[in-house]
Amino acid sequence: MAEYEQTKDGFYGKFGGAYIPELLYNNVNELQKNYKKIMATAGFRKELSALLKDYVGRPTPLYFSRALSEKYGARIFLKREDLNHTGAHKINNALGQALLAKMMGKQKIVAETGAGQHGVATATACTLLGLSCVVFMGETDIKRQAPNVARMKMLGATVIPSMSGTRTLKDATNDAIRYWINHADDTHYIIGSVVGPHPYPDMVTRFQSVISKEIKSQLRKQTGESEPDYVIACVGGGSNAAGAFYHFLKSKKTILIGAEAAGKGIASHETAATLTIGSVGIIHGSKTYLMQDADGQITEPYSISAGLDYPGIGPLHAHLHETKQARYFAISDQEALLAARELIQTDGIIPALESAHAFAVLPKMKFKKDDVVVINLSGRGDKDLDTYLKHWF
Repeated sequence: MAEYEQTKDGFYGKFGGAYIPELLYNNVNELQKNYKKIMATAGFRKELSALLKDYVGRPTPLYFSRALSEKYGARIFLKREDLNHTGAHKINNALGQALLAKMMGKQKIVAETGAGQHGVATATACTLLGLSCVVFMGETDIKRQAPNVARMKMLGATVIPSMSGTRTLKDATNDAIRYWINHADDTHYIIGSVVGPHPYPDMVTRFQSVISKEIKSQLRKQTGESEPDYVIACVGGGSNAAGAFYHFLKSKKTILIGAEAAGKGIASHETAATLTIGSVGIIHGSKTYLMQDADGQITEPYSISAGLDYPGIGPLHAHLHETKQARYFAISDQEALLAARELIQTDGIIPALESAHAFAVLPKMKFKKDDVVVINLSGRGDKDLDTYLKHWF
């Protein structure tokens, strides 16, 4: 696997690190010392590779969209992470971390979830590997993502509603960390995105980097070139984007584009566009960009998509943004809905609302006809049908 620059303390430039309470030091330190070693063993790699192939269904297809290509004047490919078992990219990381936890002797798992895809993926991995599972989810998200809540419960997970703040992803993460502190001896926390204290941003990125590894191989077969001109992905915490970007981070050719959630508009105070309006601070154990007031208090995010409804962003993305190695667009709810409708009507694919934000970048770009554009279709839209119906019918 190609390496990307990160200090031994887990910093990308000035972003990252591990700002943690003393009660979590042993757990985090144990992870820092062991995750790379375990991931490099032949046994771990063989078992995870087999699970990704035979259980998850990897490699996911790289699909050429003739309709979008004709409309936007480029060669547009969709990386079909929506076709993974459980319906999103989240299973790549959940299986990897669950297997890692088991090899470290942990039998209990705690997780947070927003849109519910990470919760479902974690519950699935725990059932498969014989681990117990507790998932925290904001009460607001429980109501708007009811199908995924049902799936988690059917898979044997205990789903606990988070009742503080806006009762969304940030609050679920807070509660999951508190639970971990109180069960530190026997529990591993499977963070679902490239956020949190070191080593989580790097570890999650490594598990998700299978996406860009496959893109390179698949593009070579389909176009003769392994590096696209553009890779586009949605960004909340940023795990699907980190995975889609990873093997192109040192490319002199590929332009990396993230789409964060503008919600009702960046000036509306109902937004989750962290890089657009945020500033540097500490959130959930990591130094990064976050939405905060003049006193440093975290402000409440909003997005129509539960998975992007987060007031921070992974430190890798903060670094890529500040160094201009990647470009980030703020996409409104309305733009995401229009992009979703277009994909449904042109290609017969119902995307997750999160993924729709990535497609909404297309009208903002001016491509050359020979440009190769890869959009990471990070999840399917089953969970968002009620929201789509509410806005369209």
